[in-house]
Amino acid sequence: MAGGGFASVAGDVNFEAKITYTVIISCIMAATGGLMFGYDIGISGGVTSMPSFLQHFFPDVYKKIQEHGVDSNYCKYDNQTLQLFTSSLYLAALVATIFASSVTRKLGRKHTMLIAGVFFIVGTILNSVVNSLSLLILGRLLLGCGVGFANQAVPVFLSEIAPTRIRGALNILFQLNITIGILIANIVNYFTAQIKGGYGWRISLALAGVPALMLTLGSLLVHDTPNSLIERGLEDEGKIVLKKIRGVENVEPEFQEILKASKTAKMVKNPFKNLIKRHNRPPLIMAVMLQIFQQFTGINAIMFYAPVLFRTLGFKSDASLYSAVITGAVNVLSTLVSVYFVDKVGRRILLLEACVQMFVSQVVIGIVLGMKVQDHSESLNTGFAVLVVVMVCTFVSSFAWSWGPLGWLIPSETFPLEARSAGQSVTVFMNMLFTFIIAQGFLSMMCHFKFGIFFFFSAWVLV
Repeated sequence: MAGGGFASVAGDVNFEAKITYTVIISCIMAATGGLMFGYDIGISGGVTSMPSFLQHFFPDVYKKIQEHGVDSNYCKYDNQTLQLFTSSLYLAALVATIFASSVTRKLGRKHTMLIAGVFFIVGTILNSVVNSLSLLILGRLLLGCGVGFANQAVPVFLSEIAPTRIRGALNILFQLNITIGILIANIVNYFTAQIKGGYGWRISLALAGVPALMLTLGSLLVHDTPNSLIERGLEDEGKIVLKKIRGVENVEPEFQEILKASKTAKMVKNPFKNLIKRHNRPPLIMAVMLQIFQQFTGINAIMFYAPVLFRTLGFKSDASLYSAVITGAVNVLSTLVSVYFVDKVGRRILLLEACVQMFVSQVVIGIVLGMKVQDHSESLNTGFAVLVVVMVCTFVSSFAWSWGPLGWLIPSETFPLEARSAGQSVTVFMNMLFTFIIAQGFLSMMCHFKFGIFFFFSAWVLV
């Protein structure tokens, strides 16, 4: 998720506004884009741990995991094409977000979300029915295009709809839906892995169509934001929508502020060139570094490949998926903590506390694995296995109330309106780029670094 956050703000001014049903419903509908994104993150790790899926598309990997003791525990899943199945989505997303920036500006937030929904639907259909690896990857690429457009439009939509006093909490609604999507994907994978006949992975991939339809229908039902309408010259319509979403008649101060900001934004001929001007450099550097550090905490490596990771560490297939469900539930609950505290204790406190918690948990995991899981050892004993799961949950929880949502929220609050769309695009691009790098490299890194992979990520947390 990524987004604006300036809709009802002029400096630190709170405009008159009620929390209306229109705002709540619009935000819930829009945030289903996060649900779709989260489901795609969670589902890939589950299906890539299913023997039937591997046998169908990755026979070499399937053969390797069947030959106990032949290869290193840490290298069972080391396959570049298998990693491409997961990472291709993010490669497409980082390309799509470049185009999504101008589409969001010219067509509005509503229509950009609709385009994202169509990409999601087509990609889901393709993924669930294909029999060839090339078409499977094509389906993931289309899903990636949906992610690029949704991550560009949805958070901006949420920020511009939200009243100032609950802006942080509503912005995190997108992140909350991502975590819910991951949890649902883990639960679905747990049950579809039990299906006899080897087609459970198709059901897992096909069920992505549910949030895809929700996003598409939602984007047809909601109003576009006042900011977007005014930006495109529809000032009267923008004022009507502003009155509706604020629930008050006196919207003139906020309307004039949006009008003024829109005129300033239109004076910028090249928004990307404007980004590198002196006054925009601090938020630009902050946005870029937040995305790099967010990914190098190692969170997506764990969330993408949780079932594969647990299975590598000696958990049987069912147990690994069950453990992934636990981490998914922790992820959701901890994001709710962020929703409650983000506007109370501030951004910086949450970031600092989480860094300490993430560092300690990853170091403990690395030490346990270094002592107990050698290349050809069968598994951890029960006590150490439970400790690893607890530490993974500790890590996930701290990320979910800090670097997860705040890595997006902080950039959304710092770019001025005239740089918002371009800044949003750079933020999403950098996030997708480093997500792609981690997704494409994690299984190979785990093979070469072994338990040291956790020390690698903890070192980045320390930085």
